[in-house]
Amino acid sequence: MRFGNVFGSAGSVIPRFKEQIARGGPVTVTHPEITRYFMSLSEATQLLLQAGLMGKGGEVLVLDMGEPVKIVDLARDMVRLSGLDPDRIRIVFTGLRPGEKLFEEPLASGESSLPTPHPKLRIAQVRAGSRDAVEQMVAWLERDRAAGEAEVRVWLKSWIPEYAPAGGVTMPATAAVAVLARRRR
Repeated sequence: MRFGNVFGSAGSVIPRFKEQIARGGPVTVTHPEITRYFMSLSEATQLLLQAGLMGKGGEVLVLDMGEPVKIVDLARDMVRLSGLDPDRIRIVFTGLRPGEKLFEEPLASGESSLPTPHPKLRIAQVRAGSRDAVEQMVAWLERDRAAGEAEVRVWLKSWIPEYAPAGGVTMPATAAVAVLARRRR
């Protein structure tokens, strides 16, 4: 199941913004262009239940969450809704954290989706080889728990082309070749 942020849930920016606004600011946002998808707890629950009823097993269901929300706009709206002057509560941009993206993508590159009877649920057509990669990951984890961080990064990059570790893959090319050769045994 793939879906976005649930308003007010653990890890949501909403409680943090409320607290920062109540203190008079500043409100911290990572980047002026960052966007995220949001849904209500009720909507998330209903869609999860519907997915559970429709799922046949093994599918990746993607929820239609509408348009993404610009986080800086959310912060400004929350200041206004608190009855405060948005020009008096400062917004500070803290910078993206390692691995954080400016926008969420419900489908990875090369994936598409198929409709279901529910207008807000779709079945992801995962990239060829994705299931094989997951099986390889599980087998590798069971077999080689002592791998170092650099080796883990090489494996992840080979399985997930979009994976871009902070600072890049740090293992020397000769070692990476050895790791990948071992994987194919």
